[in-house]
Amino acid sequence: MDFTLRKVKIKDARKLTEQLHDLFFTQPLAVLSTNTKGQPYCNLIAFAASDDIAELIFATARATRKYTNIKNDSRVSLLIDNRSNSVSDFHNAMAVTSTGTVSEISEQEKTDFLKTYLKKHPHLEEFVMSPTCALMRVKVDKYYVVRRFQNVMVLHVG
Repeated sequence: MDFTLRKVKIKDARKLTEQLHDLFFTQPLAVLSTNTKGQPYCNLIAFAASDDIAELIFATARATRKYTNIKNDSRVSLLIDNRSNSVSDFHNAMAVTSTGTVSEISEQEKTDFLKTYLKKHPHLEEFVMSPTCALMRVKVDKYYVVRRFQNVMVLHVG
């Protein structure tokens, strides 16, 4: 997967990609934002990332508001961060907003995505294997990375 970082050297884009990879593989939760009739709706979700971080994976029951929202509008964003809820976060925390489109992973593709998800969240196996659960994939368009409170970088995926 190719990543580009506006107005920054390609080696800096690679370094940022590595930092995002580390963040995604250490943080278990993200905030998912969907849209319902023009109104944002947020949920806390357990997520996993593909090795190339171009895709983010989560599971949800099909009988949820987030699933209905996704079926009506596949555009989503996720917030992933490493805050500690202390004053030092203003200088040390990293927050990443990803934007992209989400779809349910088909049965034919499910095996590899399921492996990735359960490697990170083995405690959710019973939930994910339920016939009422959908495994979802976000194809990321962009990552907006905020560091040191106001330093924002945009990483384009693809």
